[in-house]
Amino acid sequence: MSNLRAPGSGHLYCTLKDDTCQIRAVIFRSTASRLRFALEDGLCLVTRGKVTVYEPRGEYQIVLEYAEPKGLGALQLAFEQLKQRLTAEGLFDPARKRPLPYLPRTVGLVTSPTGSVVRDMITVLHRRCPNLGILVVPVAVQGEGSVEQIVEGIQALNDLELADVIIVGRGGGSLEDLWSFNDERVVRAIAASRLPIVSAVGHETDVTLADFAADMRAPTPSAAAEAAVPVLSEVLNRLGELDNRCRQAMVRRCADERRRLALCFAHLARLRFTLLAAAQHVDGAVLQMAQALRNLVKRRREQVHAATHGLIAASPQARVHHGLTFMPHLFARLCKVMGHQLDRRRREVEACMDHLHHLSPLAILSRGYSIVESLPDRRVIHEARQVEIGQDVLARLAQGQLRCTVRETISDPSV
Repeated sequence: MSNLRAPGSGHLYCTLKDDTCQIRAVIFRSTASRLRFALEDGLCLVTRGKVTVYEPRGEYQIVLEYAEPKGLGALQLAFEQLKQRLTAEGLFDPARKRPLPYLPRTVGLVTSPTGSVVRDMITVLHRRCPNLGILVVPVAVQGEGSVEQIVEGIQALNDLELADVIIVGRGGGSLEDLWSFNDERVVRAIAASRLPIVSAVGHETDVTLADFAADMRAPTPSAAAEAAVPVLSEVLNRLGELDNRCRQAMVRRCADERRRLALCFAHLARLRFTLLAAAQHVDGAVLQMAQALRNLVKRRREQVHAATHGLIAASPQARVHHGLTFMPHLFARLCKVMGHQLDRRRREVEACMDHLHHLSPLAILSRGYSIVESLPDRRVIHEARQVEIGQDVLARLAQGQLRCTVRETISDPSV
């Protein structure tokens, strides 16, 4: 098969070929819906159909009415394809599997109500645990409608929550007889169950997809019953042994604790004498501390008393009072000394003023002299040659100033 096409109409179109030739083929929707496996390119098929002519293209084609994989049955191929797909989804992951309860109170059986399988499982369950509750959900395990009944039985036990573990099983048979337990709906119902499920389908050599999805696979229904429920007598014997061991352990533990308690009492007696001795030592230390505090307080009071007398003796109040009696006399002496100093300083200042007056150029000007300055730079003129004829000069007198114009310069001072 090659060039497989699946349009929305539901019909399948492909090409069938061998080493030397090829021909178009069509599988109508009614036939395709009955196929138990998925078609894919490269699949070798054994087919049956009738040859027709597709008039729009004038080509021969085969309308297939039956198809089966060559060398592998359709059911087996469908089994492998569905197994691969569900494995990829993680439905068979061992991490999803849950442990079975150790001692369930009620076991749910999803199986056919007739036949030896249900009787064998009930017999084994009652033999191993006589007071066990058994809830049988009767379903068809093969044929039309069996898939829906198995799925509804599993869901009903989960919804009622009356069972602790579920066993889904049937007797042996052909692949077609066991096919209901390879249906995807049954596999997904087992994987989605909140209660742990034991799969017991067929004999030990029979393998179904329900075995992979269940939390535990049993080779036979009877083995499933044995795996789901322990032997009650063995459990009781084990509990009796554990009870004896617990009693013995408690007796030994009580004896050990009594010995430890006696040692603790002895230790407490020694500790009591130690505490009494320590208390006596503490009392002595307290007395010594009280006496030391009293002595320290006494010494500090004596020191404070001595410091108080010293402060009184060194008080500046007496010195201040003594000093106040000498203040008027000292003030009078200070005023007298200051008067003498002021008179001496006044005479010295007057002498300096007379000396400065004699040295002042203003005193010279009062005797008829003058100071001549050039204009406009106001430089003092010492020689006649420092000015020119027609130049303005300024003559400073003892009283006032004269602005003069040079009409003639005479170099000889005797003229």
